[in-house]
Amino acid sequence: MTTTDFPAEIKTLRATLASIEAVSDPTRLQAEIAALAQAAAAPDLWDDSERAQQVTSTLSATQAELDRVTAFAGRIDDLEALAELAAEEDDADTLTEAEAELVAVRRDLDALEVRTLLSGEYDAREAVVTIRAGAGGVDAADFAQMLLRMYLRWAERHGYPTKMLDTSYAEEAGLKSATFEVKVPYAYGNLSVEAGTHRLVRISPFDNQGRRQTSFAAVEVIPLIEQTDHIDVPESDVKIDVFRSSGPGGQSVNTTDSAVRITHLPTGIVVSMQDEKSQIQNRAAAMRVLQSRLLLQRQQEEAAKKKELAGDIKASWGDQMRSYVLHPYQMVKDLRTEHEVGNTAGVFDGDIDGFIEAGIRWRRSSERA
Repeated sequence: MTTTDFPAEIKTLRATLASIEAVSDPTRLQAEIAALAQAAAAPDLWDDSERAQQVTSTLSATQAELDRVTAFAGRIDDLEALAELAAEEDDADTLTEAEAELVAVRRDLDALEVRTLLSGEYDAREAVVTIRAGAGGVDAADFAQMLLRMYLRWAERHGYPTKMLDTSYAEEAGLKSATFEVKVPYAYGNLSVEAGTHRLVRISPFDNQGRRQTSFAAVEVIPLIEQTDHIDVPESDVKIDVFRSSGPGGQSVNTTDSAVRITHLPTGIVVSMQDEKSQIQNRAAAMRVLQSRLLLQRQQEEAAKKKELAGDIKASWGDQMRSYVLHPYQMVKDLRTEHEVGNTAGVFDGDIDGFIEAGIRWRRSSERA
């Protein structure tokens, strides 16, 4: 009645789960949850709202991670029982149900296995994402806004909280740049594979002759700084400017000089913040992002030195890592992993897990090469 070898498939699933549990360490997760639950129950927790949000968010994410791992043992047991029932009763409907569940368990276990590959120094951090319009004029600015929506919808699909830090609108349409946080553990590990140059090919909605236009946008992903990172930024190394926040078209949205721009003089890194209510809050947020960028720069310099010492000076990331083609055909393709889909509307609506998982696997295989 079937060619599916359920005993062999279930044995493989259990072996994969065992390897995942060895990395995830459910006992460690339980201890972390207990400590976080104790911190969350502290009566003075909400005296520091930012700290409180971090504790509750980390508790929720850690509990969800433990639940994902522990739930699979039961799912595999249920699948085994269902397959045995189908064989005993020679029931086609039950067999079809078992085969469908096998596909679902295998798919979900593969996704969980990808999570175990996030073992980099900063992979467990929250992420700061910046999107900048590149070459292509107004189409590039519009593309930057499309990418911003894509990543925010991806976060929304997963229930990940986000926070806009800075938005710079283009004159005609779209964005010059936008910066936001994804406030969940492992956001950096997942989204770091999205960093690079993205290309859009389409019939330009801004061209009255209906010509095809190629435009570019850059995505930067950095890990959120933590107090333990010790990135010292002397006051003499920064220039701080304040100005009034503004919205689309330059319309004033703030009557005080609350927006802040920090320039790091030794590196030329510039960070602007305008989405907080006060100048003090914007200055603190801008300094945190500056420290995060300096932390990533230090990490990249150390990695570059290691590669040079090893005799490998070839860049591991190309200038153009993904193409979004809307004309003359519909396709989104990652040029590093070869992962591609034809549902461009779904991708721009946040369905990018396949690209992220393929990117994580590609990065790990590149590190091992």
